[in-house]
Amino acid sequence: MRERYVWDLDEADGSRIAAVGGKGAHLGTLSRIEDVRVPGGFCVTTDAFRHVVAGAPEVDEQLGRLTRADPDDREAVRALSAEVRRTIEGLRLPDELVAEVTGALARYGEDAAYAVRSSATAEDLPTASFAGQQDTYLNVVGTEAVLRHISRCWASLFTERAVTYRRRGGIDDRTVHMAVVVQRMVFPRASGILFTADPVTGNRRNATVDAGFGLGEALVSGLVNPDVFTVREGEIIGRSIAAKERAIEALDGGGTREVAVEARRREQPALTDEQVLRLVRLGRRIEEHFGRPQDIEWCLVDDGFRIVQSRPITTLFPVPEVADDENHVYVSVGHQQMMTDAMKPLGLSMWRLTAMAPMLEAGGRLFVDVTRRLGPPSVRAGLLDMMGKGDPLVRDALETVLGHPGFVPTLPDPVPATPPAAGGPAPIATDPAVVRALIARSEASVAALERDVRTHSGPALFDFLVTAFEEHKRVLGDPLSMQAIMAGMESTWWLNDKLLEWLGEKNAADTLTLSAPDNVTSEMGLALLDVADMIRPHPEAVAYLRDAGGDEGFLDGLAKVAGGAEASEAIEAYLDRYGMRCVGEIDITRPRWSERPTALVPVILDNVRLFGPGAAAQRFEEGRRKALAKERDVLTRLRALPDGDRKAEETKGMIDRVRTFVGYREYPKYGIIRRYSVYKQALVREADRLVDAGVLARREDVFHLTFEEFRDAVRTNTVDEELIRRRKEEFRAFSALTPPRVLTSDGEAVNGAYRRDDVPEGALTGLPVSGGTVEGRARVILDVAEAELEAGDILVTTFTDPSWSPLFVGIAGLVTEVGGLMTHGAVIAREYGLPAVVGVAGASRLIRDGQRIRVHGTDGYVELLS
Repeated sequence: MRERYVWDLDEADGSRIAAVGGKGAHLGTLSRIEDVRVPGGFCVTTDAFRHVVAGAPEVDEQLGRLTRADPDDREAVRALSAEVRRTIEGLRLPDELVAEVTGALARYGEDAAYAVRSSATAEDLPTASFAGQQDTYLNVVGTEAVLRHISRCWASLFTERAVTYRRRGGIDDRTVHMAVVVQRMVFPRASGILFTADPVTGNRRNATVDAGFGLGEALVSGLVNPDVFTVREGEIIGRSIAAKERAIEALDGGGTREVAVEARRREQPALTDEQVLRLVRLGRRIEEHFGRPQDIEWCLVDDGFRIVQSRPITTLFPVPEVADDENHVYVSVGHQQMMTDAMKPLGLSMWRLTAMAPMLEAGGRLFVDVTRRLGPPSVRAGLLDMMGKGDPLVRDALETVLGHPGFVPTLPDPVPATPPAAGGPAPIATDPAVVRALIARSEASVAALERDVRTHSGPALFDFLVTAFEEHKRVLGDPLSMQAIMAGMESTWWLNDKLLEWLGEKNAADTLTLSAPDNVTSEMGLALLDVADMIRPHPEAVAYLRDAGGDEGFLDGLAKVAGGAEASEAIEAYLDRYGMRCVGEIDITRPRWSERPTALVPVILDNVRLFGPGAAAQRFEEGRRKALAKERDVLTRLRALPDGDRKAEETKGMIDRVRTFVGYREYPKYGIIRRYSVYKQALVREADRLVDAGVLARREDVFHLTFEEFRDAVRTNTVDEELIRRRKEEFRAFSALTPPRVLTSDGEAVNGAYRRDDVPEGALTGLPVSGGTVEGRARVILDVAEAELEAGDILVTTFTDPSWSPLFVGIAGLVTEVGGLMTHGAVIAREYGLPAVVGVAGASRLIRDGQRIRVHGTDGYVELLS
């Protein structure tokens, strides 16, 4: 016996999304919530859609062409989707469906007016709302009209906007089916939208009500500006009453029309305060039922509210889960680590297990709770100072939160348990041997890890790794290592502050640190120039690399062409030393260069084309000479000042100190990523065993498990496939979100602002991290593997971690959306003498690829010239 094609709304619920779609399931669930009134109606199920489409082979053929179309070819997508719509609208409806719809209309009133609304299976979901992607038809009167509009709703599954939305969310057109909701029409005095969380700031305690006269289409279409009410804890804390000159009303015989609002009513509120508060209470009940903030469409009829839709607000950044109801302030880890992309569960759990501070997860990112450090004034001042030196926007965001009355209560400063030792700890000596010893210690620790991990497998491997993580943290937290890092940073700050005070010179340390020794990240970029030197003399090898494409086995073929053996050997030697690196390297699940060496090919080819032999040594020597010349200049000018000999002597000491330690700033991250490579190789071997045993479909599926879940899978030889499927959906959704620099437990996302008045109008403000001014062509690049640069180009991107440094040797300047004074991109920009501005909000969107720009690395702004 076949499934019914028509279900009453009160039969639908969340368990039947596959049959009634997201909207139908939500409306059915809403109708069961106490005091929530939903206009009556029914659903035409997805079975009806499938049955009708199955009887038309031409639709399947058209969908095949649409699926194969290039998503960037908008004309092709537009034409093919229009063809599918025309075909679906022209299909004959089966008699049994017509009979069921006619029977349902008889029950609800065949002469009544109805709203006919699409309800796709990928709609109103926790990870994708699809708001406005398919069509709704209001005030449809008569059986024939309802049937016609059901076909039109089916066809709207393939509007250009819906197809594009699905492509962006990774949803296959063939997997989505359409149900149709047919509801009794209501004719409201007022209507609008209720957000149970502030859709702009993300604050979960603030509800926002948008209201206008007549049907809600006037607001949705942008015909009028709504009244806006903000409600917090039962009190209206903000209101804006708009002049509502137009409204949309229903026509007697069907359809709608736009009408003028009487002059005397235009500036009257669409809702009274009591109605606003009642509506918000109703919304909170709905939010509680669904367990997440909701975007609710409502109508006011005879002083009672009807709810005509409720969907999750999918644009809000999730809030870390904690076991209390206290206020919390979280700082983004990704903005400190230059990796703001979403991470998979294994990557998140591995970073948490190896990090020095407790971290919380939200939206596929990690955050540190700084609430306790913001309470005591002295501790707060130290935290703000540290954050400000790294990223002024983080400091400003924290100060914004501190400005919220009572959110972070002031606490007494801590009382030291014992008096501080006289003089404090002895400062670290300015001695290159200290750095050499630290590097040797790290190398020995990694070698021991590589040796010992090979002797473990199965559950024993995970036990071994837990112990290895403790050694990882011991090396990372080595007090001498921390002193060396701070010595480099503090001497940089000292030089910039004192030379600005004494000589009026900004960011003097930028030149003084050029070609500093022991900087493993800058060495990595220069080493790829040496690789280019080995390849450049061999035209056949160069041509082969140009055609390598996405072939990850290209090194085997390279060795077979003239000069290819030398080229292949050079690349493999580079991968032996640096192959553990990649973009987003703090996420262990990201493919390393050793796994995907084609990522380096575009950079190698750029180096072959843009540079001559010996460029690496020449650049390093040029930087060293500039630093020495700058040192002589600074010391000479200082000696000419009052008390100049003392100032020069102090400055000389700090120059020696910064050049001794500033390069080491990059080494601990290199050590972390080397260890991560060892961990990953061992874990991938275990994943392969699960695949061989038929437990796992693909090795990469374990990336969607946490470390402990992976451990359990190896122990039990079982995997929860539904959990993996759900995690993949969550990762896709999280990848579309932009993480804030600071997040509160209320859900407020705060990104901070620059409080400056010294930037030219129209320029983009950022943080100056490497001095100088450069003008050139902007190259907006979001993936190293897609880089194609010309001499003089300025790199514009979201963030740069150490894996981007090979690009730095071929550019003239740098602009990033994320970064701070001592983050990796800034350190390497200074090392290579590149003018750089970081922390430029929206840079990759506001600067067009190919646009001419001027980067003011000393003053911290970017001018758009063309």
